[in-house]
Amino acid sequence: MSEQGLEAIDLAVGYGRKQVASNLNLRVQTGQVVCLLGPNGSGKSTLLRTLLGLQPPLKGQVKVQGKPLEQWSARALARQLAYVPQAQESAFSFTVEQWVSLGCASELAWYTQPRAADRQWVGVCLERLGIGQLAQKRIDQISGGERQLCVIARALVQRSQFLIMDEPASSLDFANQLRVLDQVSHLRQEGLGVLLCTHQPEHAARVADWVILYRDGGILAQGQPRDMLSQASLRQLYQLPAHAFELPDWYARGA
Repeated sequence: MSEQGLEAIDLAVGYGRKQVASNLNLRVQTGQVVCLLGPNGSGKSTLLRTLLGLQPPLKGQVKVQGKPLEQWSARALARQLAYVPQAQESAFSFTVEQWVSLGCASELAWYTQPRAADRQWVGVCLERLGIGQLAQKRIDQISGGERQLCVIARALVQRSQFLIMDEPASSLDFANQLRVLDQVSHLRQEGLGVLLCTHQPEHAARVADWVILYRDGGILAQGQPRDMLSQASLRQLYQLPAHAFELPDWYARGA
């Protein structure tokens, strides 16, 4: 198997001496969407922070393109990994173009402004996500769905190979959830690798090439969506009784 990609090997994660998950093994390759599916409070965000290098592993190793995470410089790592958090408010009334330009920070000295080429690339990323028309609007005056697409655009500006996405659609309405998930599919088609953390099985069903079931500090199972998203697997993951999957008669009739 190729060592290229983002990989966790026998990883244990936590804070200080408190371990929240262990024996974690996963891989994300370019052109692939891997969904990390599990209930809230299961330690998914802690794992993501460790994969990003924001906190050290308690055990095991993270590799990016076959190279241990700690051997990458911050600037070089930014060209490999980008982070897409949940929809967030901005404390400043930047334009969308200015706010998305913050993704260029890893390429610039602290005292310099984005160059003409950087601004052009920001425009390309906005158009890529279908929000070019928002460039001069204020980030605090657009919808939640549009703002989340801006978060993805800011990550794309880094020119990274992999996106780590922490429940990017969970706080959005149904239509905007679909918009964000459709963009995840487009990014896969363009050759990016995506690790998508979610607690919603329908999100995994829509975009995943590979699904990891995660709860209680460990990986229950991982495999193809058709296997991991079965009723039996989801009952185990969310500890639900069998009747939780029963549908009303009117649904079956299409009423």
